[in-house]
Amino acid sequence: MAHHAESPFIQWVCPEERGQLSIDEIHIPKRLLKTIRSAPYQIKINTAFESVIDLCAQSAPDRPETWINNSIRSVFLLLHKNGDAHSIEAWKNDGDGEALVGGLYGLSLGGAFFGESMFSRANDASKICLIHLCARLWKGGYRILDTQFVNEHLKQFGVYEMHHTNYMNVLHQALKIQPDFVLDGVSEDMLLKEYLAFRNVL
Repeated sequence: MAHHAESPFIQWVCPEERGQLSIDEIHIPKRLLKTIRSAPYQIKINTAFESVIDLCAQSAPDRPETWINNSIRSVFLLLHKNGDAHSIEAWKNDGDGEALVGGLYGLSLGGAFFGESMFSRANDASKICLIHLCARLWKGGYRILDTQFVNEHLKQFGVYEMHHTNYMNVLHQALKIQPDFVLDGVSEDMLLKEYLAFRNVL
């Protein structure tokens, strides 16, 4: 990550305690689950990766500075082109066409998905994308959803920490897996329905 958007440098960070979300058991608050069931947005993958990373890099009231600089942006655009970085997007029809109102992006390596950043321009948009991401990772055979750090926003989803030594053992096993992120032929609606049924929260 960079210290700020204008920084020409990247620093590598390896937390001693690594933030993680459970793919199978992520906590879905009751109010959010109700919103998810109402399907207020159309969820898509990888249709606007560049826009997602650019919107994630914009400042917000709760995030006045960003760690996404031009170097990080360029690398992730290349990773996406190579099929190693993906976006989950929330779209809303505003009367003048579809508008991108929320999303997240991250890096896929073996059976591990490293969530990088998310943004929201409409109610619960990024949160809904996160649950759709978990559904996709569950269906695709992933083992790890890495958040790097724990923060107040992620606590509502049950984020927890794993010590570096344990994390590396789990990661090495996950990297041997060849999961499927794209899941051709599986609709978002069916994917979410299967996941919620698996979670017994339909």
